[in-house]
Amino acid sequence: MTTAQYMSGRDWGLIGILALLWGGSFTLIELGLTGFGPLTLVFLRIALAIPAMLVALHVLGLKLPADGKSWRQLTVLGFFSIGFPMALFFWAQTRIDSALASILNATVPLWGVIFAHYFAVDERATPLKLIGVLIGFGGIIVMIGADALAGVGQDVVVQLACLVATACFAGAAVYARKLGDFMDPMTAATGQIVTAAMMLAPLALIVEQPWTAPAPSFVAVAATLGLAVVATSLAYLLFFRLIASAGASNAMLIALVIPPVAILLGVVILGERMTMEQAVGIALILAGLILIDGRLFRNLAPHASVP
Repeated sequence: MTTAQYMSGRDWGLIGILALLWGGSFTLIELGLTGFGPLTLVFLRIALAIPAMLVALHVLGLKLPADGKSWRQLTVLGFFSIGFPMALFFWAQTRIDSALASILNATVPLWGVIFAHYFAVDERATPLKLIGVLIGFGGIIVMIGADALAGVGQDVVVQLACLVATACFAGAAVYARKLGDFMDPMTAATGQIVTAAMMLAPLALIVEQPWTAPAPSFVAVAATLGLAVVATSLAYLLFFRLIASAGASNAMLIALVIPPVAILLGVVILGERMTMEQAVGIALILAGLILIDGRLFRNLAPHASVP
């Protein structure tokens, strides 16, 4: 499967929708962790998403694969895309705040560019793309503020866990794109959720023994349901569609778009005020995205060569 060098308007639209769906996930995770352990919360998030995804498969006339090879590939994807990295990130958020977690999460596009360059023939990294990712990452740091970096270096193990998780997310996206050659995106998304749930269930039961914990609050339960239905079942369907059409490294750009979308929603819907740091950070992120997209430079190139 080959992908377009430049993303279409539909691809950018999917990134915007996913940024909306995943923008509040860090807050939902923090709320969910007030009632569940990190392993239990990850399991509930994906297990509760399975029924909706199975219904969607049926409506679309699709079925889960029946051959062993497909399930082995989905097991690899489920481990590296969901089970292992989510467990690391959820555990990390019991030790660091959501602002620092979102900054570390923004390293996903950097990993995505590197992995796609070496493992996806038609997604070679270009200087513009790499510079754009770095500028966008810098914009996130400026936008969230230096205070969010105050904890950097204090919990080195926790932050390394976040970086390992983001590398897994990016590598799994490149691997998922290979599955797109013979598997529908909705089938792949559902299959990886199922395998991840099967791996996490015994781990959560043995390590955390959730039946011994106090009953979770209504807020924790509601946040967990939000993670399952909105940030998992619907979001993963759209994410796999995006990988199939735009490529793995481009799909990873969502990590750069999530913070500015969350801030802009607060300004528009909640009437919050935008700070100068946030405005500068958003401007840097937009500049980085323009460089990554490359369409502006492609359109200007023919004019530049005319005497």
